[in-house]
Amino acid sequence: MTEVIKVSTPQHTCAVNVTPQVRDVVRKSGVSEGLCLIYVPHTTACVFINEGADPDVVKDILYMLEKLVPWSDSGYDHAEGNSAAHIRSSIIGNSRIVPLSNGDLILGTWESIFLAEFDGPRQRKVVVKVIKED
Repeated sequence: MTEVIKVSTPQHTCAVNVTPQVRDVVRKSGVSEGLCLIYVPHTTACVFINEGADPDVVKDILYMLEKLVPWSDSGYDHAEGNSAAHIRSSIIGNSRIVPLSNGDLILGTWESIFLAEFDGPRQRKVVVKVIKED
């Protein structure tokens, strides 16, 4: 089963917790044991898993990415002016695989799935594919 989740990102740089929407897709699939692939088909956004209980963790991740890959840099050549967004999403990656057991995602106690936006605000897609274990 494959479903596309649409996410409106509210800011230029932000992270949106998509765990509830991904869980809904898994439940609708009826798959008890297997894998869940979460894929973001964008070059200036990505998906990551990290702590979702304390919003300061995600805030700190985005802060450090800004320090590591600043938005403005005279060395960038890309004409659209969003090189930093491309670099950040390339560093983090556009997909994650989460195992399923008993019809639910196997995530750690504090873990959540985030869509990270680096060139927003925009309407983004998150592709969720549930694969049943044979």
